[in-house]
Amino acid sequence: MTDDDDALIDVHTHDALIDVHTHVVPEDFPPYRGSVAGAPWPSMAPAEACHRHVMVSGKVYRTVSHHCWSCRLRLDDMAHRGVARQVLSPMPELLSPWLAPADGRALCRHLNDTIAAMVAQAPRAFTGLGAVPLQDVSLAIDELDRLLHRTGLAGVELPSHVNGMPLGDPQLRPFFEAAADWGAAIFVHPLRPADVHRLVGPPALEQVLAFPGEIGLAGASLITSGLLASLPGLRIALSHGGGTLALLLPRLRHARGGVPPVRDALAADPYDDARRLWIDDLVYDAATLRHLVAVFGADRVMAGSDYPFSIMDADPAASIDAPGFDAATRRALRGGNARRWLALDAGAGMGA
Repeated sequence: MTDDDDALIDVHTHDALIDVHTHVVPEDFPPYRGSVAGAPWPSMAPAEACHRHVMVSGKVYRTVSHHCWSCRLRLDDMAHRGVARQVLSPMPELLSPWLAPADGRALCRHLNDTIAAMVAQAPRAFTGLGAVPLQDVSLAIDELDRLLHRTGLAGVELPSHVNGMPLGDPQLRPFFEAAADWGAAIFVHPLRPADVHRLVGPPALEQVLAFPGEIGLAGASLITSGLLASLPGLRIALSHGGGTLALLLPRLRHARGGVPPVRDALAADPYDDARRLWIDDLVYDAATLRHLVAVFGADRVMAGSDYPFSIMDADPAASIDAPGFDAATRRALRGGNARRWLALDAGAGMGA
């Protein structure tokens, strides 16, 4: 597989679709070499057909197919769906902030090297986002340096919290300062959402019902902490349409006008800070997507499918067409906004 593969769609065409929300699971993991007894280090076990079980602490976390690691299958699916480029990021559970810091760094390096190797197989079709051990900010900055400047990835996927610590917590600020200085793209994804025990029904409802609230709170923490306003160079995207954030913003704006502690905490209109973010369009509904464009701006919404998992949007191009946007907005959502978020036109190390 080379950069000259005739099956690839030209990502530089005016309407090329860039899918910013796709996930990777390595075909295998190295054996655990740390010193923590019972560490929840992932492994793979055979499953039916072309599937494998992702094992954590001796239990099946998820059963995944070879689409998670096969570049050829991805390229075939992309051609079928009219996707010019996929942004590859780890399956969120693999971010593993609960591991000891040294173990977390080892796992992140395996993920980052795996994704970098996939990008190298088809650099016109793939852009990679890696992982950092955010449970130790110093190690996270070191790994961010490595993945950006030595492996050629475009940025990182971050969990929506770090063992309960919100992303807006001041302890994490040095990491975000480094990310802003180095021009890293950041993709925030829900992980182990709050109060999931209150859901009634099958475990899959965690993704369906709990993810939106979780990502909304993560986005809100970036606003109420002042992080976005103080680091305007940050390029942060929220997955799953920003979850509930679009519905939280009117409440924040109202409280800023009438609740003194909130007014004191928010130096600017929360809508202004929210429009510093990018979001994907993974909301499965045309009316909701129109609302997101109205709230965040036509220059901030990007195509995202959640490939290759069962909740994915199987036709991301049709989802952008359905709301009836004008041609310029469709082009922006299909790929123009993602190019700016990823700094693809800057070229360096991103397969542009």
